[in-house]
Amino acid sequence: MTAMTFVLLVAGLAMLLAGAELLVRGASRLALSLGISPLVIGLTVVAYGTSAPELAISIGATLDGQPDIALGNVIGSNIANVLLILGVSALITPLVVARQLIWLDVPIMVGVSLLVLVLALNGQLDRWVGAALLLGGVAYTALQVYMGRREGASETTEVSGAGAAPSPLWRNAVLVVVGLVLLVLGARWLVASAVTIAEAFGISQLVIGLTVVAIGTSLPELATSLMAALRGEREMAVGNIIGSNIFNLLLVLGAAVAMSPGGIAVSAAAVNFDLPVMTAVAVACLPIFFTGHCIARWEGALFLGYYIAYTAFLLLNASGHGALPAFSNVMMLFVVPLTVVTLVLVTVRALRARRQAA
Repeated sequence: MTAMTFVLLVAGLAMLLAGAELLVRGASRLALSLGISPLVIGLTVVAYGTSAPELAISIGATLDGQPDIALGNVIGSNIANVLLILGVSALITPLVVARQLIWLDVPIMVGVSLLVLVLALNGQLDRWVGAALLLGGVAYTALQVYMGRREGASETTEVSGAGAAPSPLWRNAVLVVVGLVLLVLGARWLVASAVTIAEAFGISQLVIGLTVVAIGTSLPELATSLMAALRGEREMAVGNIIGSNIFNLLLVLGAAVAMSPGGIAVSAAAVNFDLPVMTAVAVACLPIFFTGHCIARWEGALFLGYYIAYTAFLLLNASGHGALPAFSNVMMLFVVPLTVVTLVLVTVRALRARRQAA
């Protein structure tokens, strides 16, 4: 491992961010210039654009014969999106949760997470699973487009560039192409340097995919949600995360599995720990989102605290640190049960308040 490895790592992350920004900006303005509803753009282009780094990373890792990077990237990104990004965003300002997210999108995210977990229990995701996930992604996109058109232009979600003056079609097309090129190159550099670092420090590819790569490819979601929260567009901050998580599972993981000749092998660590954590995080969104249709600051702090604990567990486990058993006991015997009891009490209180109001 040389200094050039770290240069490629930083350069790869920078190219991913730049590519995602150009792709989203170009595609958004291209769609607007063609007269497509801003709501449809927000539900499709932005979600696809912020998930583009995960797509490039996972497909590149799959083609390079590194399935743990591909799978770890999707799992780690979904966990980081909810715990880290929503947590930080809610700490800045309480986030409003749209009714559609509670009754449609979050249940879809939970259902797909459970489906992937069940299908991975035998240690293998076959190509037909990838094809099925891809079809599910197409169906979900079509549903969002249909609902967006039915809602009408009066109830739309603002996206980056929605208020900008129309620009030439060729300029927007160039932005899209350049963004895609940067994404592909950045993905290859990031995967290559991450694997080198993992091997040098004796860290498994799954752990490096769950941490460094996952956080790096989640930076577009982080930037989008933080900016939306700061500008008061709090529903967009939440919708961006939920939509990205669904696309990560259906389109990113689906494409990676479908393109692998023998499917993707799922390690025992992913089946026994990481996939259940991803599913539990998705399920935890239901009561938190349901109570008052708002993510309060204390709930954001709870999300962020759990992400720090999750990352600490990965690093302690990877290094074989002696503090791991004590850390695990504290989390499983005290922190997790206390959190479950708190969420149950908050949910019950919210249900009682609604009944009294009715």
